[in-house]
Amino acid sequence: MPNLEELKYKLPVAPLEIAVLDNAKSLGMDIDKHLVETRKKETGKFASEPAMRGYIRDSYLCKVRCPRFGTGEAKGVFDESIRGKDLFILTDVTNNSITYRMNNFVNHMSPDDHYQDLKRIIAAAAGRAKRVNVIMPFLYEGRQHKRSSRESLDCAYMLEELVHMGVDNFITFDAHDPRVANAIPLSDFDNYTPPTPFIKALLHTERDLTIDKDHLVVISPDEGALNRSIYFANVLGVNAGMFYKRRDYTRVVNGKNPIVAHEFLGDSIDGRDVIIMDDMISSGESIIDTARKLKEMNAKRVYLCCSFGLFTNGLKAFDNAYERCWFEKVVTTNLTYLPPEIKDRPYFCEADMSGFVADIIHMMNHDASMSNVMDSSEQLHRAIENYNNRAFEELDEHA
Repeated sequence: MPNLEELKYKLPVAPLEIAVLDNAKSLGMDIDKHLVETRKKETGKFASEPAMRGYIRDSYLCKVRCPRFGTGEAKGVFDESIRGKDLFILTDVTNNSITYRMNNFVNHMSPDDHYQDLKRIIAAAAGRAKRVNVIMPFLYEGRQHKRSSRESLDCAYMLEELVHMGVDNFITFDAHDPRVANAIPLSDFDNYTPPTPFIKALLHTERDLTIDKDHLVVISPDEGALNRSIYFANVLGVNAGMFYKRRDYTRVVNGKNPIVAHEFLGDSIDGRDVIIMDDMISSGESIIDTARKLKEMNAKRVYLCCSFGLFTNGLKAFDNAYERCWFEKVVTTNLTYLPPEIKDRPYFCEADMSGFVADIIHMMNHDASMSNVMDSSEQLHRAIENYNNRAFEELDEHA
């Protein structure tokens, strides 16, 4: 729960409006429900003041759309006034389920198409909104964040372009490399990597975990995810380890250098539960191979935790790996589009982020410190301690 004390002394920047693009409808509706519930609880002596008019509503979603012509060209349209509003635009650039017609052909929207629609909505605001904030959970072109040869810097240019269009605040989650914020050093770039949803999802799903350094290890599948895994391990109070990928740089397969082998660095994991922590599952090849290696090293149970479950090659590889007992659960957030069929899989566990995003919007609308929405280490440690005590009590009862 967010710390609401600071809000007693802060008025909203402007009336709140949330523009949810079609690619993020499900998440947007859940966020809206959380905001409505939160603000209805705040009905107090100032609710009737003129400055608070419109503060408590049945919905904060505004009517927005991107209709297309027969050629595939589109435009951004607001069907209601947003003048003087604190506008939050939510988009999911990874949603491949959205289609449109072009010259009588049906096309699936790519990240590039979604990004163009985002710019259209920003342009439709055209200086009328008091403030424009973009919430892009999966950072567009976030993996193309640095230049290693003669290639484009797409993510950095995207951030520069949005700032030039008038975006005041940019919010993303678990950026592949948060240093890309250096592209806009004078603008607000918030990157959140909250461990709480993963912890809650795991604790809710698995009732017999023992969270201490003797029974649990957090593993990074590669060097790029090491900082993320160390942070997660520190929150849990357990040890961390990592794999590093040996690649064949003499050839390119499907746009990348193929992995030759995964080499492990860390303490023994014999008989311990393992959490593999990463920012995304794309094809799943790397994280499944890591899980297989861990089981060969006699890991007890393996849990795959990532912020974004993209599953670009489908679920067949995960189904096969689960049948071979290489992992127990796949825990991922609802920040991006998930294929509907994954929710029927016995190994799937969803970490709901809608309440957390709603708290961010709520606090930012008041220009309050974002530290108010982050759970303190003491709260997390207390929850883990209570879980461990309860787990031991259940084991004693069964014994």
